[in-house]
Amino acid sequence: MGAYEDLVARAEADPAVRGVIVTGSVARGMATVHSDHDVIVVVDERAGQWTRTRKQPALDEIVCTVDELADTSNVGERYVYRGARVLLDRLDGRIAALAHAQATLTPAETAAWSREYLDGYVNFIYRAAKNHRDGRADLARLEEMESVSWFLFTLFALHGRVRPYNKYLRWELETYPLGEPWDAATLPLRVADDPAGLFPDLARLARERGHGDVLDAWGGELDLLRRS
Repeated sequence: MGAYEDLVARAEADPAVRGVIVTGSVARGMATVHSDHDVIVVVDERAGQWTRTRKQPALDEIVCTVDELADTSNVGERYVYRGARVLLDRLDGRIAALAHAQATLTPAETAAWSREYLDGYVNFIYRAAKNHRDGRADLARLEEMESVSWFLFTLFALHGRVRPYNKYLRWELETYPLGEPWDAATLPLRVADDPAGLFPDLARLARERGHGDVLDAWGGELDLLRRS
């Protein structure tokens, strides 16, 4: 029995375990010979054999309490649960529901994230445009690199979704398409090559979603983006 099978068997045999969730490349069908298993063991409280997370080359055993699974405040961790597989749910569906909530934006989050990250994206590409204007191409590129994360958060928030990790960007777009012009074949390269060049398409989408006032607050400074 391998380490993964042993962990699942131990968890299923322990009534203190409330749920078992498989995440990562294995859950998303992207596993290679180099992939490990990412397994989240959900308990009411850390005790006994479930006290701490253990990471090994072939297996990440992640201990999580039910309360922690219900806490969606850690933005960077929420994509962990996108495409996750629930192997054990002793709370009558609550484990699955909490995992789904982690990977899904509420309407309030969709609006708030869209506005916050859109403003941040514009801020970075505006700084980049000023550097280009002043002949500082290297510094402009640094600002554009900073803008990538903000762009991706904005794009997916505008669609009511959590931003994927870079490793899973193409998988996300292939599995859950956003439609044109955000296709899996070209968007990753477009984001890497020219994040500022995506502004017109993103601005159009933001206005369609009712967030034009975020852009309008920049006033005439947006003219520099249109000329750059």
